[in-house]
Amino acid sequence: MYSIIIGVGATIFMDLYAVFIKRVFNIQSLDFAIVGRWIGNFKNGIFAHQNILQSEKIKGERAIGWISHYAIGISFAFLLLLICGIDWVKNPTFLPCIAIGLATTIAPWFLMQPAFGFGIAASKTPNPNLSRLRSLQTHFIYGLGLYLAALGLSFLV
Repeated sequence: MYSIIIGVGATIFMDLYAVFIKRVFNIQSLDFAIVGRWIGNFKNGIFAHQNILQSEKIKGERAIGWISHYAIGISFAFLLLLICGIDWVKNPTFLPCIAIGLATTIAPWFLMQPAFGFGIAASKTPNPNLSRLRSLQTHFIYGLGLYLAALGLSFLV
């Protein structure tokens, strides 16, 4: 239950950050319909795309993407609690959250981006270093969200 609360809280925090950078700096974040298209194609035996942006859309891809986004956020919070122990929730510390947040950058760099056809760590995108920096920023914010959600939860346990 703690991983659900912390994971959802951290993911909401990350999504609020995405809204902030979109409104203030006009920086677009990942369209979760793409994630849904990727996951939705698993049932067809398709796990990698030449360029997922050119792949055929699937029914419900946006919903699949958003549900997956939150499920992944919860899973990474579960990993945090698996590493730190359940008692950590009573007195959460900052560093493990940031470490997990930054470590989760492994997923987009080495799994999702290559599967989308964007190359390892966005190497096939127009500006790979900018893409990498944005992934790191977003996952740092997720880590910060892990800490804030756990801190809020610590007042209730």
